[in-house]
Amino acid sequence: MSDLTDNETAYEADNEADNEAAYEAAYEADAGQSAGMTRRQVLYWRLLSRLFVPDEQAALETASVAIVDDLGLPPALLDPGVSVDTLVQRFPELGVELQDLMVEKEHEAGDEVRRAALVSKLLLNVFSTGGGNVTAAQLERWKQDAAWFEKGMGCEPGGLRHSPGDEEVAAVLANIEGDLVKRMHLREVLADPALARQLTPSMSLIEQLLHDKHNLSGVALANAKALIRKFVDEVAEVLRTQVEKTSVGVIDRSVPPKRVFRNLDIERTIWKNLTNWSPEDQRLYVDRLYYKQTARRTTPARLIVVVDQSGSMVDAMVNCTILASIFAGLPKVDVHLIAYDTRALDLTPWVHDPFEVLLRTTLGGGTDGTAAMALARPKISDPRNTVMVWISDFYDNRSLINDFEAVHRSGVKFIPVGSVNSSGYQSVDSWYRQKLKDLGTPVISGHIRKLVFELKNFLT
Repeated sequence: MSDLTDNETAYEADNEADNEAAYEAAYEADAGQSAGMTRRQVLYWRLLSRLFVPDEQAALETASVAIVDDLGLPPALLDPGVSVDTLVQRFPELGVELQDLMVEKEHEAGDEVRRAALVSKLLLNVFSTGGGNVTAAQLERWKQDAAWFEKGMGCEPGGLRHSPGDEEVAAVLANIEGDLVKRMHLREVLADPALARQLTPSMSLIEQLLHDKHNLSGVALANAKALIRKFVDEVAEVLRTQVEKTSVGVIDRSVPPKRVFRNLDIERTIWKNLTNWSPEDQRLYVDRLYYKQTARRTTPARLIVVVDQSGSMVDAMVNCTILASIFAGLPKVDVHLIAYDTRALDLTPWVHDPFEVLLRTTLGGGTDGTAAMALARPKISDPRNTVMVWISDFYDNRSLINDFEAVHRSGVKFIPVGSVNSSGYQSVDSWYRQKLKDLGTPVISGHIRKLVFELKNFLT
C-alpha cells in the first residue's frame, strides 16, 4: 500500500511539473507573440509617420533602427533615399525575400516582424514621393521601385495593372507616376539628349507628351516623337500577340461544305448512321456522308472605332488606336477610326500608323458624341457585317442614346467600352451605363483583352 501511495505521489508531482512547464512555455509563447506584434506596430507606425508627416519622429526612428538591427537587416532598409535596386545589389539575398512578399500564402512562423520591415521598405519607396521638382533620374528610380513593389505583389514588373482584382492599386500607381511626370521639367529634359535617354516610355509620360507636343520643337520634339514611337511599338507587340491568339475567324454556315475527303466529318457520319447497324453482318451501312463546314467570311467585315479624345480618355485613345491598326492589318477587315471631343476627326487614312494618329489628336476639351456619330453612321453600308466600338466615359449629350439605339436596331454589332486602359479602372456615367445595359449592350470596362475577345468571332 505504501509503495502505491508513493507512486501516486510521484505521478502527481511529475504531472504538476509537466503542467507548470507547459504553462511557462505557453506564457513565453504569448509573450513572444506580444513582443512581435509590438515590434510590427512600431515599424508600421513609423511607416505611416514617414508617409504623412514631413518631419521624422525620433522615438519611432530609434526603435525601428533597433528592430532592424536585431533582425540582422541592413540599416539602409529604413532609408527612403536608398532605392530597392541599390539595396538588392548590396544584399542580393533580399531580392529573393522581396519576391511574392505580399502575396497571400503560407509564410514561415516567426518571420512576421521581418516581413513587416521589408514591406515597409517597398511601401515607403513607392508611396512617399515628397514634393517639388522631379528629375529624369528620380522618375526612373521610382519606376524601378514600383517594379519591385509589383514583384512583391506576385506580378512581373509592369504586370500589376494587368491582374484582375488589382485595378484600384494599379490606378493609384498610375496617378503617382503621372504626378511625378507633371513635376518634372519635361521640356528641359527632352531638349537634353543625355537626360532624354534616361526616360523610359510609360502611359503617364506619353499622356504628358501628347498634351505638350505643340509646345515642343527641334531636339525636344524629335526626342518626344522617339519616345512615343517606342511606346507604340512596345504596346503594339503585346496587343498583336493577343489578337493572334484569339482571332480565329468565323465559319460562314451559309456556304455548303465542300464534299471532299479532307472535310469528311467521320464522327458525325457514324453517329447519324447508327440506325443502319446490322447485328447479323456486324457492319454499319452508311447511306449519307456528313462534311465539316470550313468556309470563312468572304465579305470584308467593317470595324468602326470611335474614340473620345477628351483628356480623361488618353489611355483608351492610345490603346484603341494601336488595336485598330492591328486589325487593319488583318485580311478581310475594313477599319475606320474616328476621334472626337467637341468636334470629330476622321483618322481612317492613317489607321495603319498609330504613331501618326496620335500626333494628329488634340487631347482635352469638351465632349460631343453627336459630331462623331454624324461621321460614323454614313460608313455603315452593311449593318449585319459591321461592328461599331464606341470608347468613352459617356459623360455626354443624353440625346446620343437615341443614335446608339438606332445603330443597334439596324443590326450593327454595337460595343460600348468604358475603359480599355492599362489598369481597367475608369469612371463611366451611371445613366448611360444603365441605359446601354437595358439596350442589351452593356458597357465593357476592364483590360483591352476583353475588347479583343468581343471582336475575335466577328472579325477576320
